[in-house]
Amino acid sequence: MSSADKQYLDIVQDILDNGYYDQNRTGVATYKLPHKVFQFNLEKEFPILTTKFVAFKTAVKELLWIYKDQSNDVRKLQEQNVSIWDEWMLEDGTIGKAYGYQVAKYKQIDKLIEALKDNPQDRRMMINLWNIDDLKDMALQPCCFLTLWDVTDGRLNCMLVQRSGDIPLGVPFNMAQYAVLVHLIAQVTGLKPGLFTHVINNAHIYENQVEGMKLQLTRREEAYDAPKIWINPEIKNFYDFKPEDIKLEGYQHHPVIKMEVSV
Repeated sequence: MSSADKQYLDIVQDILDNGYYDQNRTGVATYKLPHKVFQFNLEKEFPILTTKFVAFKTAVKELLWIYKDQSNDVRKLQEQNVSIWDEWMLEDGTIGKAYGYQVAKYKQIDKLIEALKDNPQDRRMMINLWNIDDLKDMALQPCCFLTLWDVTDGRLNCMLVQRSGDIPLGVPFNMAQYAVLVHLIAQVTGLKPGLFTHVINNAHIYENQVEGMKLQLTRREEAYDAPKIWINPEIKNFYDFKPEDIKLEGYQHHPVIKMEVSV
């Protein structure tokens, strides 16, 4: 059984058993718990769920859209048959000053890669998407808003802080795509991937997702081993990565579980 499935399903069970039930801005009530944490050793395992299908290629395309393309233009995702941001697209085709806009505005990827190469013991290495001045101009204020980076013994470690986590739909995506980001940054800085720690401040399950989560829990004893990740070893410049340079090998999974997203 993969560590991703075990840790994830333990949190799902905890929320269903002990979650606090209340309303929120979407109008669809949730069961939620604060301060849930995943941790993975990326040298040993790639964290993606096997107890349901996770659209890995879509997750990678969104990741590259944010951090490589540094784009806020939803149409660029639509050109790649990715529609996950359609609900938040503004009249100008963008999501406002959110996500990739903030990466580009402060050259955050460039500064991170420079620090990792030139001053790897710097304790100020981070990418922060929570720009207070621009929050009013964002179609959706970022959920995964902060990554903190560390180098220990030649290994690149990353902590992702997520203010709000839709456990059934968003978190499986985020878990996999930020693990990919660690692998990509490690490759172009000559480091090995290390620890990936994923902290969620508000981990929630919407009430219309509960049955889907119960179905997934029935698959616990039938989880598969984790797949391997393959990244094109020829790529040495972060901005040269394309979706086809990032693949999963041996990804066995149970069928997709369809659940509603609350906007």
